[in-house]
Order: sequence, then C-alpha cells, then structure tokens
Amino acid sequence: MATKAVVTGVVVADKMDKTVKVAIERQIRHDLYGKIQRRTSTFLAHDEKNEAKFVNRTATTETRPLSRRKRWVVTSVVEKAKEI
Repeated sequence: MATKAVVTGVVVADKMDKTVKVAIERQIRHDLYGKIQRRTSTFLAHDEKNEAKFVNRTATTETRPLSRRKRWVVTSVVEKAKEI
C-alpha cells in the first residue's frame, strides 16, 4: 500500500463549514535562467472540527475524494497565527 503525501501549508480561507483552503508554496529553478521561483498551489482540505483558522500553518494528508474538489484532510495545526 502506498504512503499518503503529507504537506505543510498556510490556511488562506476558512469561511466554509468543515473545509479550509490551504496554500502550499514550493520553490523551483527556472530551466533556462536558473533563477529560483516561488510557485503556490491551493487545495481544499477537510477540517472536521473547524480547528484550522486563517493564517494558521497546517499539516494536510492526501486522502480519497471527499467531494468534487476535496482530496486532502487537515491532520494537525502546526503553528497558530499570532494574535495582534
């Protein structure tokens, strides 16, 4: 059985019920010029207890399709956002 992918990202939207939008940032090197570029992917992740809030850093795990766009589940909140 294959292992599931676990990625860390930042919650960019939490207005939905039991769902958050997580942005995952990665760095790639340009093929021709060699400059490092930032690429961002956003995923919808299932959050059963509505624990993940805006700007929290979360660990998400790949799972079976839960809806049309949800393929990830929030496993834990790694870092909470700073209160101002």
